[in-house]
Amino acid sequence: MKFKFIIPFILFTFYNCYSQLPEEFIYVKNEIPTIKTELRYFSENNFVGKKIRGYTTNNLILTKKSAAALKNIQKELEPLNLSLKIYDGYRPQQAVDHFWEWAQDLNDTLMKKQFYPNVEKKDLFKLKYIAKKSGHSRGSTVDVTLVNTSTCKEIDMGTPYDFFGEESWVEYIGITKEQQKNRRFLQQLMLKNGFINYPQEWWHFTLANEPFINQYFNFEIE
Repeated sequence: MKFKFIIPFILFTFYNCYSQLPEEFIYVKNEIPTIKTELRYFSENNFVGKKIRGYTTNNLILTKKSAAALKNIQKELEPLNLSLKIYDGYRPQQAVDHFWEWAQDLNDTLMKKQFYPNVEKKDLFKLKYIAKKSGHSRGSTVDVTLVNTSTCKEIDMGTPYDFFGEESWVEYIGITKEQQKNRRFLQQLMLKNGFINYPQEWWHFTLANEPFINQYFNFEIE
Protein backbone atom coordinates (compact mmCIF):
# COMPACT_ATOMS: atom_id res chain seq x y z
CA MET A 1 0.00 0.00 0.00
CA LYS A 2 2.90 2.38 0.69
CA PHE A 3 4.18 2.23 -2.90
CA LYS A 4 1.17 4.00 -4.37
CA PHE A 5 2.39 7.22 -2.73
CA ILE A 6 5.90 7.08 -4.19
CA ILE A 7 5.14 8.12 -7.78
CA PRO A 8 2.96 11.11 -6.81
CA PHE A 9 5.69 12.21 -4.40
CA ILE A 10 8.35 11.96 -7.12
CA LEU A 11 6.20 13.94 -9.53
CA PHE A 12 5.48 16.56 -6.88
CA THR A 13 9.22 16.90 -6.16
CA PHE A 14 10.06 17.19 -9.88
CA TYR A 15 7.50 19.86 -10.63
CA ASN A 16 8.47 21.86 -7.57
CA CYS A 17 12.19 22.02 -8.30
CA TYR A 18 11.32 25.16 -10.25
CA SER A 19 9.56 28.17 -8.81
CA GLN A 20 6.35 29.57 -10.22
CA LEU A 21 7.19 32.17 -12.86
CA PRO A 22 5.22 35.21 -14.00
CA GLU A 23 2.93 34.56 -16.94
CA GLU A 24 4.72 34.48 -20.32
CA PHE A 25 8.02 33.36 -18.75
CA ILE A 26 9.48 29.87 -18.97
CA TYR A 27 12.38 27.77 -17.73
CA VAL A 28 14.19 27.28 -21.02
CA LYS A 29 15.53 23.80 -20.25
CA ASN A 30 11.93 22.57 -20.15
CA GLU A 31 11.50 23.76 -23.73
CA ILE A 32 15.02 23.07 -25.06
CA PRO A 33 16.64 20.23 -23.06
CA THR A 34 19.82 20.22 -25.18
CA ILE A 35 20.66 23.90 -24.81
CA LYS A 36 23.88 24.69 -22.90
CA THR A 37 23.75 27.20 -20.06
CA GLU A 38 26.45 28.84 -17.97
CA LEU A 39 24.92 31.79 -16.20
CA ARG A 40 28.07 33.75 -15.44
CA TYR A 41 26.39 35.94 -12.84
CA PHE A 42 25.64 32.82 -10.80
CA SER A 43 29.40 32.48 -10.42
CA GLU A 44 32.43 34.60 -9.62
CA ASN A 45 33.64 34.37 -13.23
CA ASN A 46 32.33 37.78 -14.25
CA PHE A 47 33.50 41.40 -14.35
CA VAL A 48 32.46 41.99 -10.73
CA GLY A 49 34.26 38.90 -9.44
CA LYS A 50 31.35 37.88 -7.19
CA LYS A 51 28.06 36.06 -7.52
CA ILE A 52 25.46 38.65 -8.47
CA ARG A 53 22.29 39.37 -6.50
CA GLY A 54 19.18 37.66 -7.78
CA TYR A 55 21.00 34.62 -9.21
CA THR A 56 20.38 31.66 -6.90
CA THR A 57 20.65 28.86 -9.51
CA ASN A 58 21.92 28.20 -13.03
CA ASN A 59 18.34 28.01 -14.37
CA LEU A 60 17.91 29.99 -17.58
CA ILE A 61 14.64 31.95 -17.70
CA LEU A 62 13.22 33.77 -20.73
CA THR A 63 9.90 34.82 -22.18
CA LYS A 64 8.08 32.07 -24.02
CA LYS A 65 8.45 33.91 -27.33
CA SER A 66 12.22 34.19 -27.09
CA ALA A 67 12.54 30.57 -25.93
CA ALA A 68 10.50 29.44 -28.95
CA ALA A 69 12.85 31.35 -31.26
CA LEU A 70 15.90 29.77 -29.62
CA LYS A 71 14.32 26.34 -30.01
CA ASN A 72 14.19 26.85 -33.77
CA ILE A 73 17.84 27.90 -33.78
CA GLN A 74 18.88 24.89 -31.73
CA LYS A 75 17.15 22.57 -34.21
CA GLU A 76 19.00 24.24 -37.06
CA LEU A 77 22.35 23.80 -35.28
CA GLU A 78 22.01 20.15 -34.30
CA PRO A 79 22.87 18.68 -37.74
CA LEU A 80 26.01 20.84 -37.70
CA ASN A 81 27.15 19.36 -34.36
CA LEU A 82 26.68 22.78 -32.79
CA SER A 83 24.65 24.07 -29.87
CA LEU A 84 23.68 27.38 -28.38
CA LYS A 85 25.35 28.24 -25.10
CA ILE A 86 23.67 30.94 -23.03
CA TYR A 87 25.64 33.09 -20.61
CA ASP A 88 22.67 35.20 -19.51
CA GLY A 89 18.98 35.57 -20.22
CA TYR A 90 16.43 37.14 -17.93
CA ARG A 91 18.28 39.34 -15.43
CA PRO A 92 16.56 40.66 -12.28
CA GLN A 93 16.62 44.42 -11.73
CA GLN A 94 18.38 43.75 -8.42
CA ALA A 95 21.31 42.33 -10.42
CA VAL A 96 21.43 45.48 -12.54
CA ASP A 97 21.44 47.49 -9.30
CA HIS A 98 24.34 45.35 -8.08
CA PHE A 99 26.33 46.27 -11.21
CA TRP A 100 25.52 49.94 -10.65
CA GLU A 101 26.70 49.83 -7.04
CA TRP A 102 29.88 48.01 -8.04
CA ALA A 103 30.64 50.60 -10.71
CA GLN A 104 30.50 53.40 -8.12
CA ASP A 105 33.45 51.90 -6.26
CA LEU A 106 36.35 52.93 -8.48
CA ASN A 107 38.83 51.19 -6.18
CA ASP A 108 37.33 47.76 -6.86
CA THR A 109 39.22 46.68 -9.97
CA LEU A 110 39.65 43.01 -9.06
CA MET A 111 38.63 41.77 -12.54
CA LYS A 112 39.98 44.64 -14.65
CA LYS A 113 42.83 42.65 -16.19
CA GLN A 114 40.47 39.95 -17.40
CA PHE A 115 37.39 41.91 -18.49
CA TYR A 116 38.28 45.58 -19.12
CA PRO A 117 42.08 45.97 -19.37
CA ASN A 118 41.93 48.91 -21.78
CA VAL A 119 38.91 50.73 -20.36
CA GLU A 120 38.92 52.89 -17.25
CA LYS A 121 36.26 51.85 -14.77
CA LYS A 122 35.05 55.45 -14.44
CA ASP A 123 34.16 55.36 -18.15
CA LEU A 124 31.98 52.25 -18.06
CA PHE A 125 28.77 54.30 -17.87
CA LYS A 126 29.79 56.76 -20.56
CA LEU A 127 30.69 53.91 -22.89
CA LYS A 128 27.37 52.17 -22.08
CA TYR A 129 28.87 49.00 -20.68
CA ILE A 130 26.92 49.61 -17.46
CA ALA A 131 23.48 51.21 -17.17
CA LYS A 132 20.71 51.63 -14.61
CA LYS A 133 18.34 49.55 -16.73
CA SER A 134 18.97 46.48 -18.88
CA GLY A 135 16.95 44.89 -21.66
CA HIS A 136 17.73 41.58 -19.99
CA SER A 137 15.26 42.49 -17.23
CA ARG A 138 12.45 42.46 -19.81
CA GLY A 139 13.10 38.75 -20.36
CA SER A 140 13.74 38.56 -24.11
CA THR A 141 17.46 39.33 -24.31
CA VAL A 142 20.17 36.67 -24.38
CA ASP A 143 23.95 36.60 -24.22
CA VAL A 144 24.93 33.67 -26.38
CA THR A 145 27.74 31.83 -28.12
CA LEU A 146 28.11 28.52 -29.95
CA VAL A 147 29.59 25.23 -28.79
CA ASN A 148 30.91 22.29 -30.79
CA THR A 149 28.93 19.36 -29.38
CA SER A 150 31.59 16.84 -30.43
CA THR A 151 34.42 18.53 -28.52
CA CYS A 152 32.31 20.54 -26.01
CA LYS A 153 34.50 23.53 -26.86
CA GLU A 154 33.18 27.01 -27.51
CA ILE A 155 33.55 28.38 -31.02
CA ASP A 156 36.26 31.05 -31.11
CA MET A 157 34.63 34.48 -31.34
CA GLY A 158 37.80 36.49 -30.82
CA THR A 159 37.17 37.70 -27.26
CA PRO A 160 35.80 36.18 -24.08
CA TYR A 161 32.20 36.86 -23.10
CA ASP A 162 31.67 40.22 -21.35
CA PHE A 163 34.98 41.66 -22.51
CA PHE A 164 34.61 45.46 -22.37
CA GLY A 165 36.37 46.97 -25.35
CA GLU A 166 36.11 47.59 -29.08
CA GLU A 167 37.51 44.10 -29.64
CA SER A 168 34.01 42.83 -28.76
CA TRP A 169 32.24 45.01 -31.32
CA VAL A 170 30.46 42.94 -33.94
CA GLU A 171 32.30 44.57 -36.87
CA TYR A 172 35.75 44.71 -35.23
CA ILE A 173 38.33 43.71 -37.84
CA GLY A 174 41.39 43.24 -35.62
CA ILE A 175 40.68 39.53 -35.18
CA THR A 176 41.40 36.57 -37.44
CA LYS A 177 39.34 35.79 -40.54
CA GLU A 178 38.07 32.64 -38.86
CA GLN A 179 36.92 34.58 -35.80
CA GLN A 180 35.17 37.13 -38.04
CA LYS A 181 33.49 34.28 -39.90
CA ASN A 182 32.29 32.76 -36.62
CA ARG A 183 30.82 36.08 -35.50
CA ARG A 184 29.04 36.55 -38.83
CA PHE A 185 27.56 33.06 -38.63
CA LEU A 186 26.18 33.72 -35.14
CA GLN A 187 24.81 37.11 -36.20
CA GLN A 188 23.10 35.71 -39.30
CA LEU A 189 21.64 32.81 -37.34
CA MET A 190 20.13 35.02 -34.67
CA LEU A 191 18.90 37.76 -37.02
CA LYS A 192 17.22 35.19 -39.26
CA ASN A 193 15.24 33.94 -36.29
CA GLY A 194 13.90 37.27 -35.13
CA PHE A 195 16.62 38.70 -32.90
CA ILE A 196 18.42 42.02 -33.23
CA ASN A 197 21.98 42.53 -32.09
CA TYR A 198 23.78 45.09 -29.96
CA PRO A 199 26.70 46.28 -32.14
CA GLN A 200 29.18 46.64 -29.26
CA GLU A 201 28.75 43.07 -27.98
CA TRP A 202 28.93 40.14 -30.38
CA TRP A 203 27.06 37.93 -27.88
CA HIS A 204 24.08 40.22 -27.14
CA PHE A 205 20.69 39.77 -28.87
CA THR A 206 17.13 40.91 -28.16
CA LEU A 207 13.97 39.46 -29.68
CA ALA A 208 12.63 42.07 -32.10
CA ASN A 209 8.99 41.52 -31.15
CA GLU A 210 9.62 41.12 -27.43
CA PRO A 211 6.39 41.02 -25.38
CA PHE A 212 7.48 43.41 -22.60
CA ILE A 213 8.87 46.52 -24.26
CA ASN A 214 8.68 48.84 -21.25
CA GLN A 215 8.33 46.44 -18.32
CA TYR A 216 11.31 45.44 -16.18
CA PHE A 217 11.08 42.49 -13.77
CA ASN A 218 12.83 41.79 -10.49
CA PHE A 219 11.92 38.23 -9.47
CA GLU A 220 14.90 36.05 -8.49
CA ILE A 221 16.31 33.28 -10.64
CA GLU A 222 15.47 30.17 -8.64
